[in-house]
Amino acid sequence: MITLLSKIFIKNRERTDDPRVRNAYGSLCGIMGIILNIVLFALKLFAGIISGAVSVMADAFNNLTDAGSSVITLIGFRMSGQKPDKDHPFGHGRIEYVAGFIVSLIILLVGFELAKTSIEKIVEPAAIEFSIIAVIILACSVACKAYMAFYNFKIGNKLCSAAMRATATDSLSDCIATAVVLVCLLISKFAGVNLDAYCGLAVSAFVLFSGLRSAKETVDPLLGTPPTKELIDEICTIVHSHGSVEGIHDLIVHDYGPGRMMISLHAEVPADADLLETHDMIDNIEKELREKLGCDAVIHMDPIVTNDERTREVHDKVAALVTCIDQRLTIHDFRMVEGPTHTNVIFDVVIPFEIKKSDDEIRKSIETIVKTIDKNYYSVVNIDRSYV
Repeated sequence: MITLLSKIFIKNRERTDDPRVRNAYGSLCGIMGIILNIVLFALKLFAGIISGAVSVMADAFNNLTDAGSSVITLIGFRMSGQKPDKDHPFGHGRIEYVAGFIVSLIILLVGFELAKTSIEKIVEPAAIEFSIIAVIILACSVACKAYMAFYNFKIGNKLCSAAMRATATDSLSDCIATAVVLVCLLISKFAGVNLDAYCGLAVSAFVLFSGLRSAKETVDPLLGTPPTKELIDEICTIVHSHGSVEGIHDLIVHDYGPGRMMISLHAEVPADADLLETHDMIDNIEKELREKLGCDAVIHMDPIVTNDERTREVHDKVAALVTCIDQRLTIHDFRMVEGPTHTNVIFDVVIPFEIKKSDDEIRKSIETIVKTIDKNYYSVVNIDRSYV
Protein backbone atom coordinates (compact mmCIF):
# COMPACT_ATOMS: atom_id res chain seq x y z
CA MET A 1 0.00 0.00 0.00
CA ILE A 2 2.81 2.42 0.90
CA THR A 3 4.53 1.69 -2.42
CA LEU A 4 1.30 2.40 -4.30
CA LEU A 5 0.60 5.60 -2.35
CA SER A 6 4.18 6.81 -2.83
CA LYS A 7 3.81 6.35 -6.60
CA ILE A 8 0.64 8.46 -6.52
CA PHE A 9 1.63 11.24 -4.12
CA ILE A 10 5.44 11.53 -4.18
CA LYS A 11 7.15 13.07 -7.19
CA ASN A 12 10.73 11.97 -7.96
CA ARG A 13 10.37 9.39 -5.18
CA GLU A 14 13.77 7.84 -5.92
CA ARG A 15 15.56 11.12 -5.10
CA THR A 16 15.88 10.30 -1.41
CA ASP A 17 18.67 12.86 -1.00
CA ASP A 18 16.13 15.60 -1.75
CA PRO A 19 14.72 17.03 1.53
CA ARG A 20 11.30 17.45 -0.11
CA VAL A 21 11.17 13.75 -1.00
CA ARG A 22 12.24 12.80 2.53
CA ASN A 23 9.51 14.99 3.99
CA ALA A 24 6.94 13.47 1.65
CA TYR A 25 7.87 9.92 2.69
CA GLY A 26 7.88 10.92 6.38
CA SER A 27 4.46 12.55 6.06
CA LEU A 28 2.98 9.57 4.20
CA CYS A 29 4.26 7.02 6.73
CA GLY A 30 3.27 9.27 9.65
CA ILE A 31 -0.31 9.69 8.43
CA MET A 32 -0.64 5.95 7.76
CA GLY A 33 0.70 5.23 11.25
CA ILE A 34 -1.80 7.58 12.88
CA ILE A 35 -4.78 6.07 11.05
CA LEU A 36 -3.83 2.41 11.60
CA ASN A 37 -2.90 2.87 15.27
CA ILE A 38 -6.16 4.66 16.11
CA VAL A 39 -8.14 1.86 14.43
CA LEU A 40 -6.15 -0.78 16.34
CA PHE A 41 -6.63 1.11 19.61
CA ALA A 42 -10.40 1.16 19.19
CA LEU A 43 -10.56 -2.55 18.26
CA LYS A 44 -8.25 -3.68 21.09
CA LEU A 45 -10.02 -1.52 23.64
CA PHE A 46 -13.25 -3.28 22.67
CA ALA A 47 -11.51 -6.68 22.91
CA GLY A 48 -10.06 -5.78 26.32
CA ILE A 49 -13.43 -4.69 27.67
CA ILE A 50 -15.21 -7.87 26.64
CA SER A 51 -12.38 -10.16 27.83
CA GLY A 52 -11.31 -8.27 30.94
CA ALA A 53 -7.64 -9.04 30.13
CA VAL A 54 -5.21 -6.45 31.46
CA SER A 55 -2.65 -7.41 28.80
CA VAL A 56 -5.15 -6.67 26.01
CA MET A 57 -6.13 -3.33 27.56
CA ALA A 58 -2.47 -2.40 28.00
CA ASP A 59 -1.80 -3.37 24.39
CA ALA A 60 -4.67 -1.11 23.30
CA PHE A 61 -3.26 1.93 25.05
CA ASN A 62 0.14 1.03 23.66
CA ASN A 63 -1.37 1.55 20.20
CA LEU A 64 -2.79 4.90 21.29
CA THR A 65 0.69 6.06 22.28
CA ASP A 66 1.92 4.74 18.92
CA ALA A 67 -0.53 7.09 17.22
CA GLY A 68 0.99 9.90 19.27
CA SER A 69 4.45 8.72 18.23
CA SER A 70 3.41 8.88 14.57
CA VAL A 71 2.21 12.45 15.11
CA ILE A 72 5.61 13.33 16.58
CA THR A 73 7.41 11.64 13.66
CA LEU A 74 5.21 13.53 11.19
CA ILE A 75 5.88 16.88 12.90
CA GLY A 76 9.60 16.05 13.10
CA PHE A 77 9.85 15.42 9.35
CA ARG A 78 7.92 18.59 8.57
CA MET A 79 10.12 20.73 10.84
CA SER A 80 13.39 19.13 9.68
CA GLY A 81 12.54 20.11 6.12
CA GLN A 82 12.57 23.84 6.92
CA LYS A 83 15.19 25.88 5.13
CA PRO A 84 18.22 27.23 7.02
CA ASP A 85 17.76 30.63 8.65
CA LYS A 86 19.92 33.14 10.52
CA ASP A 87 19.39 31.33 13.84
CA HIS A 88 19.99 27.86 12.35
CA PRO A 89 22.40 28.33 9.43
CA PHE A 90 22.99 24.56 9.15
CA GLY A 91 19.28 23.81 8.75
CA HIS A 92 16.85 21.92 10.98
CA GLY A 93 17.73 18.35 9.98
CA ARG A 94 18.57 17.19 13.50
CA ILE A 95 14.95 17.72 14.55
CA GLU A 96 14.37 14.35 12.89
CA TYR A 97 16.71 12.78 15.46
CA VAL A 98 14.95 14.64 18.28
CA ALA A 99 11.59 13.29 17.05
CA GLY A 100 13.00 9.77 17.05
CA PHE A 101 14.28 10.24 20.61
CA ILE A 102 10.86 11.43 21.80
CA VAL A 103 9.29 8.33 20.23
CA SER A 104 11.84 6.21 22.15
CA LEU A 105 10.89 7.94 25.42
CA ILE A 106 7.22 7.19 24.76
CA ILE A 107 8.11 3.52 24.18
CA LEU A 108 9.95 3.46 27.52
CA LEU A 109 7.01 5.12 29.31
CA VAL A 110 4.57 2.57 27.88
CA GLY A 111 6.87 -0.28 28.94
CA PHE A 112 7.11 1.09 32.47
CA GLU A 113 3.34 1.54 32.84
CA LEU A 114 2.70 -1.93 31.41
CA ALA A 115 5.15 -3.45 33.91
CA LYS A 116 3.51 -1.57 36.78
CA THR A 117 0.00 -2.76 35.81
CA SER A 118 1.17 -6.34 35.30
CA ILE A 119 2.82 -6.48 38.75
CA GLU A 120 -0.40 -5.19 40.31
CA LYS A 121 -2.34 -7.99 38.58
CA ILE A 122 0.19 -10.58 39.77
CA VAL A 123 -0.39 -9.42 43.36
CA GLU A 124 -4.18 -9.30 42.87
CA PRO A 125 -5.14 -11.71 40.04
CA ALA A 126 -8.38 -11.15 38.12
CA ALA A 127 -10.30 -13.65 36.03
CA ILE A 128 -10.49 -13.09 32.27
CA GLU A 129 -13.24 -14.03 29.82
CA PHE A 130 -12.32 -15.82 26.57
CA SER A 131 -13.81 -14.24 23.46
CA ILE A 132 -13.37 -15.40 19.87
CA ILE A 133 -13.86 -11.79 18.77
CA ALA A 134 -10.91 -10.72 20.91
CA VAL A 135 -8.78 -13.50 19.37
CA ILE A 136 -9.65 -12.39 15.82
CA ILE A 137 -8.91 -8.74 16.65
CA LEU A 138 -5.54 -9.64 18.17
CA ALA A 139 -4.61 -11.85 15.21
CA CYS A 140 -5.46 -9.07 12.76
CA SER A 141 -3.46 -6.64 14.90
CA VAL A 142 -0.37 -8.87 14.71
CA ALA A 143 -0.59 -8.90 10.91
CA CYS A 144 -1.17 -5.15 10.75
CA LYS A 145 1.74 -4.34 13.06
CA ALA A 146 4.03 -6.68 11.12
CA TYR A 147 3.15 -4.78 7.96
CA MET A 148 3.78 -1.42 9.65
CA ALA A 149 7.17 -2.61 10.90
CA PHE A 150 8.03 -3.83 7.39
CA TYR A 151 7.24 -0.59 5.58
CA ASN A 152 8.78 1.62 8.28
CA PHE A 153 12.04 -0.39 8.19
CA LYS A 154 12.00 -0.35 4.39
CA ILE A 155 11.46 3.42 4.15
CA GLY A 156 13.75 4.09 7.14
CA ASN A 157 16.64 2.24 5.49
CA LYS A 158 15.89 3.88 2.15
CA LEU A 159 16.07 7.35 3.73
CA CYS A 160 18.74 6.44 6.36
CA SER A 161 16.25 7.84 8.90
CA ALA A 162 16.78 7.12 12.61
CA ALA A 163 13.26 8.39 13.38
CA MET A 164 11.66 6.00 10.89
CA ARG A 165 13.71 3.07 12.17
CA ALA A 166 12.69 3.94 15.75
CA THR A 167 9.04 3.87 14.66
CA ALA A 168 9.66 0.54 12.89
CA THR A 169 11.22 -0.90 16.05
CA ASP A 170 8.17 0.26 17.99
CA SER A 171 5.86 -1.48 15.50
CA LEU A 172 7.89 -4.70 15.68
CA SER A 173 7.74 -4.56 19.49
CA ASP A 174 3.96 -4.19 19.31
CA CYS A 175 3.72 -7.09 16.87
CA ILE A 176 5.60 -9.42 19.21
CA ALA A 177 3.81 -8.08 22.29
CA THR A 178 0.37 -8.65 20.76
CA ALA A 179 1.37 -12.14 19.59
CA VAL A 180 2.40 -13.02 23.16
CA VAL A 181 -0.90 -11.63 24.49
CA LEU A 182 -2.79 -13.71 21.94
CA VAL A 183 -0.92 -16.91 22.86
CA CYS A 184 -1.53 -16.35 26.58
CA LEU A 185 -5.22 -15.75 25.93
CA LEU A 186 -5.43 -19.09 24.12
CA ILE A 187 -3.47 -20.86 26.90
CA SER A 188 -5.82 -19.46 29.54
CA LYS A 189 -8.77 -20.87 27.58
CA PHE A 190 -7.53 -24.34 26.65
CA ALA A 191 -5.06 -25.06 29.51
CA GLY A 192 -6.91 -23.27 32.28
CA VAL A 193 -3.79 -21.34 33.32
CA ASN A 194 -4.13 -17.58 33.79
CA LEU A 195 -0.88 -16.11 32.44
CA ASP A 196 -2.35 -12.70 31.69
CA ALA A 197 -0.32 -10.68 34.23
CA TYR A 198 2.91 -12.62 33.63
CA CYS A 199 2.42 -12.18 29.91
CA GLY A 200 2.02 -8.44 30.43
CA LEU A 201 5.26 -8.36 32.48
CA ALA A 202 7.20 -10.21 29.77
CA VAL A 203 5.86 -7.87 27.11
CA SER A 204 6.83 -4.83 29.20
CA ALA A 205 10.43 -6.09 29.44
CA PHE A 206 10.58 -6.46 25.67
CA VAL A 207 9.09 -3.01 25.13
CA LEU A 208 11.59 -1.43 27.56
CA PHE A 209 14.50 -3.12 25.78
CA SER A 210 13.24 -1.89 22.40
CA GLY A 211 12.85 1.64 23.77
CA LEU A 212 16.42 1.70 25.09
CA ARG A 213 17.78 0.44 21.77
CA SER A 214 15.80 3.03 19.81
CA ALA A 215 16.92 5.80 22.17
CA LYS A 216 20.56 4.90 21.61
CA GLU A 217 20.07 4.94 17.83
CA THR A 218 18.64 8.46 17.92
CA VAL A 219 20.90 9.93 20.63
CA ASP A 220 24.13 8.78 18.95
CA PRO A 221 23.82 11.06 15.88
CA LEU A 222 22.86 13.97 18.15
CA LEU A 223 26.07 13.49 20.13
CA GLY A 224 28.11 12.90 16.98
CA THR A 225 29.16 9.59 15.43
CA PRO A 226 31.97 8.76 13.01
CA PRO A 227 31.08 8.40 9.32
CA THR A 228 30.62 4.96 7.80
CA LYS A 229 33.55 3.16 6.17
CA GLU A 230 31.70 3.33 2.85
CA LEU A 231 31.48 7.13 3.04
CA ILE A 232 35.16 7.44 4.02
CA ASP A 233 36.20 5.21 1.11
CA GLU A 234 34.08 7.24 -1.30
CA ILE A 235 35.60 10.53 -0.09
CA CYS A 236 39.13 9.12 -0.41
CA THR A 237 38.41 7.78 -3.90
CA ILE A 238 37.16 11.16 -5.10
CA VAL A 239 40.08 13.10 -3.60
CA HIS A 240 42.76 10.66 -4.78
CA SER A 241 41.32 10.61 -8.31
CA HIS A 242 43.09 13.95 -8.75
CA GLY A 243 46.68 12.96 -9.44
CA SER A 244 48.52 15.72 -7.59
CA VAL A 245 47.10 14.73 -4.18
CA GLU A 246 49.74 12.72 -2.32
CA GLY A 247 47.58 11.90 0.69
CA ILE A 248 44.77 13.10 2.95
CA HIS A 249 44.39 13.41 6.73
CA ASP A 250 42.40 15.24 9.41
CA LEU A 251 39.16 14.17 7.73
CA ILE A 252 36.11 15.33 9.69
CA VAL A 253 32.49 14.76 8.69
CA HIS A 254 29.94 17.04 10.36
CA ASP A 255 26.38 15.68 10.29
CA TYR A 256 23.62 18.28 10.73
CA GLY A 257 20.83 15.88 9.81
CA PRO A 258 19.96 13.86 6.71
CA GLY A 259 21.07 15.62 3.54
CA ARG A 260 23.02 18.27 5.52
CA MET A 261 26.62 17.15 5.69
CA MET A 262 29.84 19.15 5.87
CA ILE A 263 33.28 17.69 5.16
CA SER A 264 36.68 19.14 6.04
CA LEU A 265 40.04 17.55 5.30
CA HIS A 266 43.72 18.27 4.67
CA ALA A 267 45.15 17.30 1.28
CA GLU A 268 48.89 16.79 0.92
CA VAL A 269 50.22 18.33 -2.31
CA PRO A 270 53.76 18.68 -3.70
CA ALA A 271 55.50 21.72 -2.25
CA ASP A 272 57.10 22.57 -5.61
CA ALA A 273 53.82 22.50 -7.59
CA ASP A 274 52.36 25.65 -9.12
CA LEU A 275 50.26 27.32 -6.40
CA LEU A 276 47.50 28.56 -8.71
CA GLU A 277 47.17 25.20 -10.45
CA THR A 278 47.03 23.39 -7.10
CA HIS A 279 44.40 25.79 -5.79
CA ASP A 280 42.32 25.22 -8.92
CA MET A 281 42.58 21.46 -8.39
CA ILE A 282 41.39 21.81 -4.77
CA ASP A 283 38.40 23.87 -5.96
CA ASN A 284 37.52 21.10 -8.42
CA ILE A 285 37.73 18.44 -5.70
CA GLU A 286 35.42 20.46 -3.43
CA LYS A 287 32.96 20.83 -6.31
CA GLU A 288 33.05 17.11 -7.10
CA LEU A 289 32.45 16.18 -3.46
CA ARG A 290 29.51 18.57 -3.34
CA GLU A 291 27.96 17.15 -6.53
CA LYS A 292 28.48 13.45 -5.76
CA LEU A 293 27.89 13.39 -2.00
CA GLY A 294 25.51 16.36 -1.59
CA CYS A 295 27.75 18.01 1.00
CA ASP A 296 29.71 21.20 1.61
CA ALA A 297 33.45 20.51 1.52
CA VAL A 298 36.40 22.57 2.77
CA ILE A 299 39.92 21.38 1.91
CA HIS A 300 43.14 22.71 3.42
CA MET A 301 46.31 22.33 1.32
CA ASP A 302 49.36 20.88 3.09
CA PRO A 303 52.56 21.23 1.00
CA ILE A 304 55.00 18.34 1.42
CA VAL A 305 58.45 17.69 0.02
CA THR A 306 58.24 14.93 -2.57
CA ASN A 307 61.54 15.23 -4.42
CA ASP A 308 64.03 14.97 -1.51
CA GLU A 309 65.26 11.43 -1.07
CA ARG A 310 66.64 11.97 2.44
CA THR A 311 63.38 13.44 3.75
CA ARG A 312 61.40 10.58 2.24
CA GLU A 313 63.80 8.01 3.73
CA VAL A 314 63.57 9.50 7.24
CA HIS A 315 59.77 9.77 6.89
CA ASP A 316 59.50 6.06 6.09
CA LYS A 317 61.73 5.12 9.04
CA VAL A 318 59.77 7.26 11.51
CA ALA A 319 56.43 5.96 10.16
CA ALA A 320 57.61 2.39 10.71
CA LEU A 321 59.10 3.06 14.16
CA VAL A 322 56.00 4.75 15.64
CA THR A 323 54.07 1.52 15.02
CA CYS A 324 56.40 -0.09 17.57
CA ILE A 325 54.70 2.13 20.17
CA ASP A 326 51.27 1.12 18.86
CA GLN A 327 50.28 -0.40 15.53
CA ARG A 328 47.42 2.10 15.17
CA LEU A 329 49.63 5.22 15.17
CA THR A 330 50.15 7.06 11.88
CA ILE A 331 52.02 10.24 10.92
CA HIS A 332 51.54 13.03 8.39
CA ASP A 333 52.72 16.59 7.56
CA PHE A 334 56.31 15.38 7.77
CA ARG A 335 59.16 17.85 7.19
CA MET A 336 62.76 18.42 8.30
CA VAL A 337 64.44 21.72 9.22
CA GLU A 338 68.22 21.51 9.37
CA GLY A 339 70.38 23.69 11.62
CA PRO A 340 74.13 23.92 12.34
CA THR A 341 73.98 21.62 15.39
CA HIS A 342 70.78 19.58 14.99
CA THR A 343 67.83 18.83 12.73
CA ASN A 344 64.19 19.29 13.75
CA VAL A 345 62.01 16.42 12.55
CA ILE A 346 58.51 17.90 12.51
CA PHE A 347 55.31 15.90 12.00
CA ASP A 348 51.80 15.17 13.31
CA VAL A 349 50.93 11.82 14.85
CA VAL A 350 47.34 10.57 14.80
CA ILE A 351 46.24 8.84 18.02
CA PRO A 352 42.98 6.85 17.94
CA PHE A 353 40.69 7.35 20.95
CA GLU A 354 41.10 3.67 21.87
CA ILE A 355 44.76 4.22 22.84
CA LYS A 356 44.94 4.90 26.56
CA LYS A 357 48.48 6.28 26.75
CA SER A 358 48.72 10.00 27.50
CA ASP A 359 49.94 12.47 24.89
CA ASP A 360 53.11 13.12 26.89
CA GLU A 361 53.90 9.41 27.10
CA ILE A 362 53.62 9.05 23.35
CA ARG A 363 55.71 12.18 22.72
CA LYS A 364 58.51 10.88 24.95
CA SER A 365 58.43 7.48 23.24
CA ILE A 366 58.63 9.17 19.82
CA GLU A 367 61.57 11.33 20.97
CA THR A 368 63.41 8.17 21.95
CA ILE A 369 62.84 6.33 18.68
CA VAL A 370 63.71 9.38 16.54
CA LYS A 371 67.05 9.55 18.36
CA THR A 372 67.75 5.97 17.26
CA ILE A 373 67.83 7.18 13.64
CA ASP A 374 70.27 10.00 14.38
CA LYS A 375 71.29 11.41 17.77
CA ASN A 376 71.16 14.95 16.29
CA TYR A 377 67.47 14.57 15.32
CA TYR A 378 64.97 16.36 17.59
CA SER A 379 61.30 15.46 17.19
CA VAL A 380 58.68 18.21 17.16
CA VAL A 381 55.37 16.34 17.43
CA ASN A 382 51.83 17.66 17.18
CA ILE A 383 49.11 15.32 18.50
CA ASP A 384 46.06 14.72 16.31
CA ARG A 385 42.90 12.72 17.00
CA SER A 386 41.11 10.58 14.46
CA TYR A 387 37.47 11.56 13.89
CA VAL A 388 36.77 8.80 11.36
